[in-house]
Order: sequence, then structure tokens, then C-alpha cells
Amino acid sequence: MPKGKRKRIDLKKLTKGQLRKLKALRKSLGDDIAERAFAQWYARQSMANVTAADKNASAIALTLWKLVQAKKLRIGRRGYVIKRGRGRLIVEPASRPKPPSRKKS
Repeated sequence: MPKGKRKRIDLKKLTKGQLRKLKALRKSLGDDIAERAFAQWYARQSMANVTAADKNASAIALTLWKLVQAKKLRIGRRGYVIKRGRGRLIVEPASRPKPPSRKKS
């Protein structure tokens, strides 16, 4: 890459972990090499972050969504938890997190 056309890394757009990585690279390799290495890693990282959706979860969601649209199923605000158990499915209402207990003095 010619020195005049090299892109500078926008530090404001990086996460805390990415900043730590860049700082460590700069400390161990020097600024010029670290910038190039980080830019290559960052480019590969952005492509790798695109994760494939879970096929089972999307099949369940699609099936349930069809029932919701046909108004044969209504899902509450808190949702449900689906578990598998001994040859059957267990569907339970999602529990609300319990507030921390207060000790009386």
C-alpha cells in the first residue's frame, strides 16, 4: 500500500477489545506494521462475524409465526421456553427474574 493512500483506523468506531488488540500490536510490532496487521485482521473479522442462523430455531419460529398470523396462537410478552424431555416437548412460560432478596436488620 502506498504511504500516501493508506487509510487511518477510526478509533472511535472500535470496541474496547479491538482497541486493546490494536494497542498490543502497536506495542509489540511498531506502529506501521501494527496498523497493517490490524487492518487485515479487522477486515477478516468483519466477514467472520456474519453467523449463520440456527436452522432449528428458524424452523420453529417460521412454524409458530404462521400460527400467530392465522390467529390460532398467541404468545405473551414474556414468551415461552421450549425444552426437550423423554420423547416429548416441554413448553413452559418464561419466568420473570426474581428481585434480589432484602434482608431485614
